[in-house]
Amino acid sequence: MTVNLSASLSAPAEISDPVNARILAVSEDRISGFVEEPFVAIAEASGLSEDIVIERLRAMLSAGVIRRIRQTLMATNLAPGALVAWRVQAEKLDSAFNYMAAEDPFSGHVVIRSTDAETPGSIYRLWTTLKVPQGFSMQRHCEFLAAKVGAEAFRIMPAKKLFALGVGHVRRRGMDLGARSDGPGRVLDTNIVELSPLEWRVLTALKREFTIDEVASDPWRVRAREAGVSPDEFARVAQSLSAREVIGRFSTFLEHVKPSAAGERVTRYNALFHWRVPPGREIDAGREIGRHHILTHAYWREGGPEFANVNLMAVAHGTDKQLVFDHKAAIDRHLHESGIQTLYTNVFWGGRSEIKPSEISPVRYESWARSVGLLTERSAEQE
Repeated sequence: MTVNLSASLSAPAEISDPVNARILAVSEDRISGFVEEPFVAIAEASGLSEDIVIERLRAMLSAGVIRRIRQTLMATNLAPGALVAWRVQAEKLDSAFNYMAAEDPFSGHVVIRSTDAETPGSIYRLWTTLKVPQGFSMQRHCEFLAAKVGAEAFRIMPAKKLFALGVGHVRRRGMDLGARSDGPGRVLDTNIVELSPLEWRVLTALKREFTIDEVASDPWRVRAREAGVSPDEFARVAQSLSAREVIGRFSTFLEHVKPSAAGERVTRYNALFHWRVPPGREIDAGREIGRHHILTHAYWREGGPEFANVNLMAVAHGTDKQLVFDHKAAIDRHLHESGIQTLYTNVFWGGRSEIKPSEISPVRYESWARSVGLLTERSAEQE
């Protein structure tokens, strides 16, 4: 199959286009695991031809409506990770944001957050996700970053369990308040998986973002050459990794904060919900929270005294602030109806943000750490 590049770039690129919306409703988070022909899978699920899917994805990627197309990984199973809240003086907040976003490959989501009123933890304005590969210290990494940006304090909050993980901004538009699955959500573990050198080679090639030219049939053939294996061996290793739940989904990531060239926004409000439930009820509550379709993420994380000892967190997006808050109120009601007591709750609203995948390679971590003076021979031996 041949797709004309100039035709692709002249195709409609807005998410409001009906054909694009059909594609995105699938391509954001409906293609699970490793698929040898991901664009065929998107076409079949959206009821369109592969030619049309490729043409429209290329157009949206070129226009910046889609910010990246890539095979996602279950990074929580590949490198220890955490949500990190940073206490930074107001005059240093933007420069700290810039450093985390541009200079640290291991910090992913970088968001400046605020609350509607002064609450426990509201002085922690900068929030990041962080992955530090196996064999290295997350505490040391955060101490290094704190010194670089002038942070006065930080709180590391690893995920103990996951209850929801998906994106799907387009299909969540117009969702009914309280919409949820028939049964409680899944419980996903965060156990670290050991990989062989071959598996790391395949994984490194697999996770690289797609260029426009790579949005085509048989996309993994070139990646197999990068990994130094045959296409069949590449697929075999990738399928094995998928079976071990190391691989997440094949996904198109929308630019969901900045407006498109036509002024269209995917979403406007990014809310981080906090709850404290009685100790011992975290998994029960997490499964009830995680079944709500509006949520892109839901975790068991310990906020500690800095955040009134919250132990469950979730993320929702929307174009209307009150509607996002109404969705949270529906979750709160459901928890109450399920017999789960909420001892405390809060909402941290996202403002300025930069979203990028965290690097997870131990080899790249060591190279970066040495280049910035974080890792010395002595500290390498101590890790």
